Amino acid sequence: MKKLLLSSVVIIVGFVFISRLSYLQLFSFSPDQTLEDPAIKAIYDYPERGYVYDRNGELLVGNQPAYDVMVIPREVQPLDTLEFCRLLGIDKEAFISKMKKARTYSPRLPSVLVPQLSKEDYAGLQEKMRHFEGFYIQKRSLRYYATNSAANVLGYISEVNERDLQNNPYYVAGELKGRTGIEKQYEETLRGRKGVKYIQKDRFNRDIGPYKAGKLDTLPQQGKEIRITLDKTLQEYGERLMHGKRGGIVALEPKSGEILAMISGPTYDPALLVGRERSRNYTKLHYDTISKPTWDRSILAEPSPGSPFKTLNALVALQEGVIDPSTKFRCYNGFYVGGTKRGCHCGGGMRDMNSGIYQSCNAYFAGTFRKIYDKYPTTDEGMDVWVKHMKSFGLGGYLGTDLPTGRPGRIPDRAYYDRAYGDNRWASSFIISNSIGQGEVAATPLQLANMTAAIANRGYFFTPHIIKSVGNSGSINPRFTEPRYTTIDRKHFEPVVEGMANVYKYGTARWVQIPGIEIAGKTGTVENFVRINGERMQLTDHSVFVAFAPVENPKIALAVYIENGYYGARYAGHIASLLIEKYVKGEITRKDLEKRMLEKTLEHEYAKPYSGEPFKINEYVW
Repeated sequence: MKKLLLSSVVIIVGFVFISRLSYLQLFSFSPDQTLEDPAIKAIYDYPERGYVYDRNGELLVGNQPAYDVMVIPREVQPLDTLEFCRLLGIDKEAFISKMKKARTYSPRLPSVLVPQLSKEDYAGLQEKMRHFEGFYIQKRSLRYYATNSAANVLGYISEVNERDLQNNPYYVAGELKGRTGIEKQYEETLRGRKGVKYIQKDRFNRDIGPYKAGKLDTLPQQGKEIRITLDKTLQEYGERLMHGKRGGIVALEPKSGEILAMISGPTYDPALLVGRERSRNYTKLHYDTISKPTWDRSILAEPSPGSPFKTLNALVALQEGVIDPSTKFRCYNGFYVGGTKRGCHCGGGMRDMNSGIYQSCNAYFAGTFRKIYDKYPTTDEGMDVWVKHMKSFGLGGYLGTDLPTGRPGRIPDRAYYDRAYGDNRWASSFIISNSIGQGEVAATPLQLANMTAAIANRGYFFTPHIIKSVGNSGSINPRFTEPRYTTIDRKHFEPVVEGMANVYKYGTARWVQIPGIEIAGKTGTVENFVRINGERMQLTDHSVFVAFAPVENPKIALAVYIENGYYGARYAGHIASLLIEKYVKGEITRKDLEKRMLEKTLEHEYAKPYSGEPFKINEYVW
């Protein structure tokens, strides 16, 4: 009986082992297992990344062939290192370093030794590769740019690093990945999916054919093409106008929230970050700490919005019922706060809302701002109401765009001022700078453009976005197609829009009118204070301008911010008018404005000393 029991146990255990091994061999194969098997070699077949087109179907980004020199360290045989380095165009020290890195990654798996050979380099190398055991050439595609613009939007791709390999098992050493812009945001869509071939090797490490007759091999899936919302012509034209200037421009289609142009100046040709010189070029661009060409001012710069912010204070005051369009305030070429006069350049006199906007009267909006707070028993309550209205325009927070980076701007709240002054120890007169868009408020050019689109739509906006369609599908994320309403009733927008239209007819932008187009706009001159060697000094003002057109049924809304650009209409206003005409008409009739902007630069302003040290909260600017 004991012998029978023992025999049964042995048979059962043997059966379990055989069954498990059979299951693992026949049914539980994982492609990852082959990477640990020295008798199997995986060869990857990389697909082309998806093409990128503009809103009108114009090609922006395509592909071009390139070749990587790969190495499998354990298969390398003794070789003429100097000759091989000469063929690859690298020195011996670089070769040794790359080989060490490849061996550390894996002795059995392929690593990129020299990436992105050109067709010419490949042609001279391929015939001699048979003399170098353990090395082979792998074809891949690199990006080709059909434009020298929009580098900040399109982004770039580069080789994955150790962190990428640890965080995402999809990637293998030497693979390329989107780093910035839409290349990063839509990486999974654009990259496609790589194919793989498994090759069986014999005990002499020779290839003997496909593993499992190729049953486990997969074909590459090409990345999907995407269409983005940019207008290629408008983007390229805007970047030409920004030559020699620093700043940011964002243009939106008000009825959809689609980004028509997103310009950062200075910029660079996206082709500089392709090929073997990519790393060297990027280092030069990244470490240019003076002009910062890789820093996207259109979504990262957070200047004070200046006078365009006055339009929102007018809307809040109308909504709160503390003024109507006919309410007047007297301007004494400025106004007084605690016995101190604050300046104004409107010329003085009685101002109603219309003239207050088109003449950009500081006194009118200081009075309006005070009335908003005076309505409530405490400053805290008034501040809470004011903040709620401002944030409904998308200010003071991330808008929820499909851009991979950005800044939130700032709408200061009561907690902000409590930290600075103490609870219940401040009043509206302490923060009166916010009435004219200075003080502690800050907004990115994207936020200013979105604010302008909300005014153009008379009370709502769509979340700004860069994607228009993916592949053959015309659908996008529903959050980009749902209107977001402000806290201001529609009826209050008309008097503000009328004032903005009169900015072009009678006011601060009358010199930059465009024939045949009704434009509503608002100039802004933002005072520019810095510390130089610890001393507070004033530099040339920043130039800010917002506008939309046509006034009825608007097609474009934009914001232009030019560092050290003098007053609002001088640089920002010129550029805004030209971009509007270019988009609406498709041609330029104001050749005088165009000539001025194409020829004039601000390099002389940027050559002045500047430390960039910010001021403390209680040092207001006017």
